[in-house]
Amino acid sequence: MVLEVRGIVLPEREERSFWIVGDRLRTEPIPDADVVVEGGWLLPGLVDVHTHPGTENRDAPFSDEVLRQHLTDHRDAGVLLVRTPGSAERIPDWVDEDPQMPRVHSAGRWLATPGRFLPGFGRDVSEEDLVHAAIEETKASSGWCKVIADWRHDEPALPGDILTAVVQAVHAIGGRVAAHCQTAEGSLNAVQAGVDSLEHGMHLDPGLIDQMASQGTAFVPTLSVFGAGADRLRAAEPSARRDWWLAGWEGMLPNVRAAHEAGVTVLAGTDSFPCGTVTAEVEWLVRAGLSAEAALGAASWSARSWLGLPGLVDGGPADLVAYDTDPTLDNSVLTRPSRIILRGRVIA
Repeated sequence: MVLEVRGIVLPEREERSFWIVGDRLRTEPIPDADVVVEGGWLLPGLVDVHTHPGTENRDAPFSDEVLRQHLTDHRDAGVLLVRTPGSAERIPDWVDEDPQMPRVHSAGRWLATPGRFLPGFGRDVSEEDLVHAAIEETKASSGWCKVIADWRHDEPALPGDILTAVVQAVHAIGGRVAAHCQTAEGSLNAVQAGVDSLEHGMHLDPGLIDQMASQGTAFVPTLSVFGAGADRLRAAEPSARRDWWLAGWEGMLPNVRAAHEAGVTVLAGTDSFPCGTVTAEVEWLVRAGLSAEAALGAASWSARSWLGLPGLVDGGPADLVAYDTDPTLDNSVLTRPSRIILRGRVIA
């Protein structure tokens, strides 16, 4: 069966028609197609570039059942592509083979050196073995690895020379490196090492932003998960960790805006549960100073391009979400898709 969709394509804002053959989009008209979208606004699927499906905490084991539910929650919200920068276990092959599941770009297991993560939740490795482990996870995943570059505010970050060696080794095999960073030292080491994505970036020195732009380090601030905890921490008893955390949060929105204005690729990731809430991250990016269109692109076409997938073009993946009105005029529209099509199949 051939399907036909018609609508205004974002970001181009052009009215177009596509014919879906298998899991591909075609622009050459095909007669007698079944029209499943007629009018409205079309996006090439939402993207969450920082989500950890499969388990919600270290006390609950990673399971296929939980993974399927998390990915289904993403899909039903219009999130048709996710990047998992680290997980408790490697993402199993069946995910890529199931036409009902969003497309997943994984980074294998979290790579954590002693004292820099939740023990046993990711892949615990020594600093001496980190380069080898990074190569292994990159080869076993979608070409990514994830390194925990720092953890506690009162403990040293992963040494910069070790992180630099990881980046060089992974880049040598065509891979990419994501780095968890919440301290000034961790963010400094990650940027100077040339990581491909800075995850969180709390306490990022704004003086590093130009270097991020010039070397192509993307910024995934996960503002929604930090914003959700800000009021709670303000009400907490004063402590060194509380004061450190709040100081870092105060700089995050200005840094996101400065990074975007400097040409850094800013992307939308949630790092929280329930899954399927990337629209909240879009709203936070707007609060930080991105335009509504740029914030939506960070959770759609810009993110897809950064991950190596095209948007709504001839021969591209038949992944799209339709909305009745322009979602750049009202972000809440993103929570009300009128049609979801994944891998050429109508989902909703």
